[in-house]
Amino acid sequence: MEKGKRLILIIAILIIASGAGLYLFRDKLTSRFLAPTKSNLTQGLTDQTSPEEIITIAQNLSVPWDIAALPGGNGDILVTERTGTLKRIGQNKITYLVAGVEAVGEGGLLGLALDPDFGNNQYVYLYLTTKVVNGLENRVERYKLESDILTDKKIILTGIPGAENHDGGQLSFGPDGKLYISTGDGGKADSAQNINSLSGKILRLNPDGTIPADNPFNNAIYSYGHRNVQGIAWDKAGGLWATEHGRSGISSGYDELNFIEKGANYGWPVIEGDEIQEGMRRPVVHSGENETWAPAGLDYADGSLFFAGLRGSSLYQAVIISNTEVQLTAHFTKDYGRLRAVTVFDEAIYVSSSNTDGRGTPLSSDDKIYRIPLSLFID
Repeated sequence: MEKGKRLILIIAILIIASGAGLYLFRDKLTSRFLAPTKSNLTQGLTDQTSPEEIITIAQNLSVPWDIAALPGGNGDILVTERTGTLKRIGQNKITYLVAGVEAVGEGGLLGLALDPDFGNNQYVYLYLTTKVVNGLENRVERYKLESDILTDKKIILTGIPGAENHDGGQLSFGPDGKLYISTGDGGKADSAQNINSLSGKILRLNPDGTIPADNPFNNAIYSYGHRNVQGIAWDKAGGLWATEHGRSGISSGYDELNFIEKGANYGWPVIEGDEIQEGMRRPVVHSGENETWAPAGLDYADGSLFFAGLRGSSLYQAVIISNTEVQLTAHFTKDYGRLRAVTVFDEAIYVSSSNTDGRGTPLSSDDKIYRIPLSLFID
């Protein structure tokens, strides 16, 4: 009987101690295991909301990846096709062939950016995958856009490890006049934490390819710890944002929208979601472990970030509350299939489908580019 009382007392003490331990470390446990896994996502517009206002401006494209608006006021745009062509669409319809593109897996002809002084120099920057002696490499090249050909090729950056997956590929000029470049980890996750590797980073260069003197690591790297950044854009205050793919395969989810700061470490592959590690940044919002956006192109307009979802098959609108909070809405979910490129100009959002990329179900005349008035989203 005495032994039984002692046993009950020991069990009671263990239960109390366990409870105290859980309480003391509740914040760490919450961040690791019990944090909210959803982004409080709400559903917004559908293609039936204002169908007469949504215009298809191009169709029968081959995996369109990025869109840039040409100056001049006639509405012409440039579009990269992952298979290796650059197309001018609008009043002038021209196809430019880009030599050396190796379109394998997620690689190929990807990002596109116009020089800030394009009106004078006609420079266009392209991010592409190419073959090298020991495999695949991603690089940035600059061309002069003549009336019907690309001339004056200049290699801006080489040595970005290429792969069939996780190639990054976004190009964009920031308000500081510098060229920002997103790269993926190429399937080698640990490289994202290596500041001597160009994989899994956001890079920053002068337009001629030289290293800016104020870069944080005296090389091309601006931020690191990224898995596969697909979109970059700046808000009205000049803050840099990026979309990033989370884990793949059966364990999908944890796609991210990040606020990017110079020299910061965004955690991949050490942390994901709401996990905490000293010296690493968590995303502003993520999709949770049970939902996948596969976020792609990103742009900004009137207080909101807009990004496309490949697997999410939506156009997402993130209303910026602060650098640490957004309100997220999904528009046109499954109406147009997989979505990739997003570019805002001329009071509209230009969005491309990506149903011919081998992972979607092509609709009639896919792939397409849609013009959606901003007035549908913003009062």
